[in-house]
Amino acid sequence: QVQLVESGGGLVHPGGSLRLSCAASGSIFSINAMGWYRQAPGKQRELVARITSGGSTNYGDSVKGRFTISRDNAKNTVYLQMNSLNPEDTAVYNCNAEVRTTARVWNSYWGQGTQVTVSS
Repeated sequence: QVQLVESGGGLVHPGGSLRLSCAASGSIFSINAMGWYRQAPGKQRELVARITSGGSTNYGDSVKGRFTISRDNAKNTVYLQMNSLNPEDTAVYNCNAEVRTTARVWNSYWGQGTQVTVSS
């Protein structure tokens, strides 16, 4: 079993910053990639950012230039630095990890979600 624990969400004013963290633990052989997804009320879930263990990144179009994803492979932790936040960034953010529990078995795991609210 694998657990993902998220932290760093909260309330921030427009133009402010937040840093999200997600730490994976449990029966981990290796992690192929970790990422962040978000879903606002009435909206579909969308990719925010994703990073592989080798450092390759992908960003959603709406966050490019404002958000930065990074990772600490030794700690099985991924970070999301969010700058220049605006109300459209308000959503529940979920961490995802593509984890190999053995050399030949992998699964996708999700964190419980952390609320990010950007409001004046």
